[in-house]
Amino acid sequence: MKTKLLYHINSFTYECTAKVVAVEGDEIALDATVFYPGGGGQMADRGTITWNNQEDQGSVIAMNKRGDIVWHTIDCAPPAVGTEVVGTIDWDFRYQMMRTHTALHILCGIIWKEFGVQVTGGQMYPDHARMDFSMENLNRERIDAIQDMVNEAIEADYPIRVYSLPREKAFAIPDLVRTRINLLPPDIEEVRIVEIVGLDLQADGGTHVNHTKEVGSIEIARTENKGRINKRLHIVLRDSRT
Repeated sequence: MKTKLLYHINSFTYECTAKVVAVEGDEIALDATVFYPGGGGQMADRGTITWNNQEDQGSVIAMNKRGDIVWHTIDCAPPAVGTEVVGTIDWDFRYQMMRTHTALHILCGIIWKEFGVQVTGGQMYPDHARMDFSMENLNRERIDAIQDMVNEAIEADYPIRVYSLPREKAFAIPDLVRTRINLLPPDIEEVRIVEIVGLDLQADGGTHVNHTKEVGSIEIARTENKGRINKRLHIVLRDSRT
């Protein structure tokens, strides 16, 4: 049985009712979930699962997506198969991750547009992130220019659309995958697209805000040389302006 991925339908959904469909040790699988299990550099959601009219509660301490099923590790004896539960994510943590993830897409979009280089790695946290690019020249002037262009794009308040396309149609789009290695599973039939309308278009499975201005602003805090043609940019998010 597939887990219905409610975070793919609407990243702003923070709570849902679901049914336990399987139990393995301290892991439970649900027929639907709002919990993002992590992936693509984005951290997994945290939060709670309650049942028996909220008399019983467990904290979600780890996530694991195996095939089409999302498993939730909880810190107590799990409810039995068939139990109706309520899953509630830590919304503040999720929203910060959404802002950070969108910020990285803007950064990636700007660097691709200006320099045509690919992403070689990345990791994000609630208020900061790093992304690696296949770049040779990254001097102070270029860093300042990139930061200014990213913040201008944030301030422009581009809308963000999320939708799915059949695999064949999706991969007919030029430069849909920006990573040097295509990380999309070969058997995937539908490709989820995140589009910053007028700026960027990428295959992506994470959560995002609805408009770029929600990001607030970013600062490129520091850079690292990770090889002759591999540069790492560390960004920090500033206050949100909605």
